[in-house]
Amino acid sequence: MATAPEITTNPQPRVSRRPFVARLLELVPEALVVTGLGAPSYDVFAAGDRDENFYLWGAMGGAVSVGLGLALAQPERSVLVITGDGEMLMGIGSLATVGVQQPANLSIVVLDNGHYGETGMQPSHTSQGVDLAGIARASGIADSSKILDPAEVGRLAARVAARSGPLFAQVLIDTDEPPRALPSRDGVHVKNRFRAALGLEPF
Repeated sequence: MATAPEITTNPQPRVSRRPFVARLLELVPEALVVTGLGAPSYDVFAAGDRDENFYLWGAMGGAVSVGLGLALAQPERSVLVITGDGEMLMGIGSLATVGVQQPANLSIVVLDNGHYGETGMQPSHTSQGVDLAGIARASGIADSSKILDPAEVGRLAARVAARSGPLFAQVLIDTDEPPRALPSRDGVHVKNRFRAALGLEPF
């Protein structure tokens, strides 16, 4: 009878999520940002609220799909999706569509702590050997990598700004949970101010 794989841990130091996100956003101030639900939204909001942030409350698994649609609709703008490993696993098929569409202006950053942080810190599949960067690469996203060193943030920001993607970065973060910083949960408000930032009418 087959046994479940052992949960593995990465012995190398991991990245501190909130400073990494704050520095990345500081270096790409022109980017349109889509966040996955939960901690990535808190991290982005903590770095400074702005009209060009689209906080995706709920809709688990939809962050990359939303980012893809936005990138195709706004080809002259850098689009940055910041999400977590659990949310990415839920929407894993969206990577194949990104690979087919090849939007040069889409960057996907997955903050991977190997756990489902919003439901009790149960181990996620990435802690048991699932390689998100490998899946992205196999889906046709050639610029796919893992980041373990916070000093890599500058290089990542340059790749985002270059719009020569699509790109995928799996950032291996620690399991610390910084204090929650909650953006607006009014979806209509978030949507309409984001549309206004793009010069579009509300609806």
